[in-house]
Amino acid sequence: MTMTPAEADKILSANFAPWVLDLGLSVEELGEHRALLRMPWSTRLAREGGALSGQALMAAADTSTVIAVSAARGAFIPMTTVQQSTTFQRAVTGSDVLIEAVLTKLGRRTAFADITLTDAGSGELAARASTVYALLG
Repeated sequence: MTMTPAEADKILSANFAPWVLDLGLSVEELGEHRALLRMPWSTRLAREGGALSGQALMAAADTSTVIAVSAARGAFIPMTTVQQSTTFQRAVTGSDVLIEAVLTKLGRRTAFADITLTDAGSGELAARASTVYALLG
């Protein structure tokens, strides 16, 4: 059971801390076991040298998992990150980032996801992440 991007955007605005909302994430597409979000370029999220900070990329990957699980379940449920591993492959400067979370396993109490973060301007892979979530509701 999936939801619309507009419904998923409401999950973002209703359930995340203000600093996560400051990332400017928006939901582009949803599927039964995937979510595609966009993080717009912002100098506020850049570090010295002009590249997006790793912390912003990691938060975007983590948040995209929540949206993918919510879409698969048809609604937001309480959940928490158990593990996240991120590898950075190239800097992103001056470009939006597309974040695609694909659920590799969705159980009753846990969810696993692989996330790719792509420089929207060049199409180059910027980072990969994997997450494990405990589903509390």
